[in-house]
Amino acid sequence: MILTRGARVTGAVLCAVLALIVAGWLVRDLRAADDIGALWRYWAGYYDLRRPMMPVTSAYDVVLFVVYLVAAVAALRSSAAAAVLVATGAVTIVLRLPGLWNIGESRMDARFSDDLRTRALLCFFAALAAAIALIITAGAGRRPPGDFSERLPARPGQGAGVVAFLFLGVAGVVVAAWEIRQAVRLPELYPDWIVGGDRITQGLIDPPPGWFSAVLILLCLFAGVSALLRAVHARPFGLIAGALLLVGGVLGVARTVHYELLNHFGDLRVEDQLNVLTWFFELIAGAVVLLVLARPGPEEPTAPPALGYGQGYGYPQPGVYGPPPPSQPPPGW
Repeated sequence: MILTRGARVTGAVLCAVLALIVAGWLVRDLRAADDIGALWRYWAGYYDLRRPMMPVTSAYDVVLFVVYLVAAVAALRSSAAAAVLVATGAVTIVLRLPGLWNIGESRMDARFSDDLRTRALLCFFAALAAAIALIITAGAGRRPPGDFSERLPARPGQGAGVVAFLFLGVAGVVVAAWEIRQAVRLPELYPDWIVGGDRITQGLIDPPPGWFSAVLILLCLFAGVSALLRAVHARPFGLIAGALLLVGGVLGVARTVHYELLNHFGDLRVEDQLNVLTWFFELIAGAVVLLVLARPGPEEPTAPPALGYGQGYGYPQPGVYGPPPPSQPPPGW
């Protein structure tokens, strides 16, 4: 199934709206920080950072901004536009949902002004409405190809699907293992670590750390299995998962370089060594997944039109036009 022209335009407009919402918050943080270096240090998680302002965004908002721009272009041009819109809408919903109950909490009063929190809440409602509309548009605007000139949605190649499955699967298991370790070591942080609360620090529009990790785990495992099965939706979901892994790895490696952890790698505790190795693995896994899934697999043969009659003898053959056969065989048949 492919999307109608109207559904493609509607999806592109909705993606552009989501991109504008994120861009507005990124511009706000850039103006408040005065320079991108201070904002980058906050995003990277440098614990020795002195900041006069509290940003409301994270590096993952940059990922979402890029995802929305790519999805807008794919909605107009890609044969897999329906899957792209569903993936974009689903990821937006699960990442923005915690903001509905966190933004209005009293613990946010001391860190963010009432005006800023009101704007954030309105933006969240608008983003959720646009994300739901993306999924509805993808479902309501589907149609079969009209002729052989219209391509079917591209699936990942067989080799690419296996590679994506291996890297995404391992990444999902590794992130899950760290979350289990976190729960065992610091059980007092729960349930705030997942749903938000006074025991953790989070940005205004960011989900709680545990919530984000849970979303990343499910996204990696779902996209990995889908890639192995060569499902149409494997590429958009896998590309988003790969982008999130890549940025997480980049931030971790940046902290490693900033604090010169590699120079003292042998002196670190085993757990800290594993943490550093995890950051490098996430960077590599994200880059590999993006490379193998960015290129579509072999084109599927376009299904012939459903109407029409066969030419020559026998019963009608779908997709080949010609005069209908007689209702009864001629005498002596």
